[in-house]
Amino acid sequence: MSGGRAERVFEMVRKEFRQIFRDPRMRRVIFVAPMIQLIVFGYAVSTDVRHTSTVVVDHDRTQRSRELLEAFTASGYFRIDQATARPRDVVSALDHGDAVIGLVIPRGFTADLESGRGAEVQVLVDGTNSNTALLARGYAERIVQQFGVRVTAADPSQTIVLDERAWFNPDLASRNYNVPAVIGVIITLVCLLLTALAVVREREIGTLEQLRVSPLSAGELIAGKTIPFGLIGLADLTFVTTVALLWFGIPFRGALPLLVGSSVLYLLPALGAGLLISTISNTQQEAFMATFLLFMPTILLSGFMFPVSSMPEAFQWLTLLNPLRHYLEIIRGVFLKGTGLAELWPQHLALLVMGPTVLWFAARRFRKATD
Repeated sequence: MSGGRAERVFEMVRKEFRQIFRDPRMRRVIFVAPMIQLIVFGYAVSTDVRHTSTVVVDHDRTQRSRELLEAFTASGYFRIDQATARPRDVVSALDHGDAVIGLVIPRGFTADLESGRGAEVQVLVDGTNSNTALLARGYAERIVQQFGVRVTAADPSQTIVLDERAWFNPDLASRNYNVPAVIGVIITLVCLLLTALAVVREREIGTLEQLRVSPLSAGELIAGKTIPFGLIGLADLTFVTTVALLWFGIPFRGALPLLVGSSVLYLLPALGAGLLISTISNTQQEAFMATFLLFMPTILLSGFMFPVSSMPEAFQWLTLLNPLRHYLEIIRGVFLKGTGLAELWPQHLALLVMGPTVLWFAARRFRKATD
């Protein structure tokens, strides 16, 4: 880029920054919105099962049955809200949503356990929320099995001890999985929304026509409109990563240059998509609606909320066209596993192809729209 062109782009970028920070609404989108999203996803969005409401029927009423109930409450996964002698109360509690788990200990539980015949415990689960039901059932099964191993009168040499380990996220905390992905969500929203609104705002107030007759070429105009929001995206990356590490205690096992480099690659398709939205929108309201029409499928098909492997096969192939899916795989690998470029090169290659392609197509549409 020649000195004259670089100077014009620099002046355009400086003008854009002044316009951004002059608008209070833009400042809230840039600084306040990322913090709100991080807090919401970090605290509210969780797939962990803790203190699950439980109703208990203990027909045995022995020391062993009480120890089993104590094992449930001591685990932290379950909270006994109701103890009753009538099985129909369990059905009623599950039916009315007053409990998620129903635990029924039959008569003779202790005798069967100590005799080696094998004791039975009935666990009823409200399957309305399938994710919570599966996790709660799994925790209940594990507690019962561990309790049986601990108190059984069988020969200890015949006892099978299950040694479980979870790699990369030993506590299986969903926050460690969700918070890094919030970085991708925030960068996506900021780049889509700000780029689209900035260009459309110029069109609404008539300054886009003035820019067209200025010495700026179409490429310089596009650079001046996208570079500021790319820098803001990187600033949000720094901000959210710092909060994730210092406030939420999310582990970071990878290389920071790899995280920054992959984020720069991801900025290209994100900015290109925002620029593309600006070419099909005549008002800021239209741009806002179009942003969220694109934003929601992007999130749903990224693996952020639901595993890609659980989607129908056709949608799994469709997710390969979603840059956010590749970026989330990179960012989670860098944070939790310390994965390097040797393992993440397919995702980087996908972003390297998609980024310039989307940006080129959006720039071409933008040139036609401004001609």
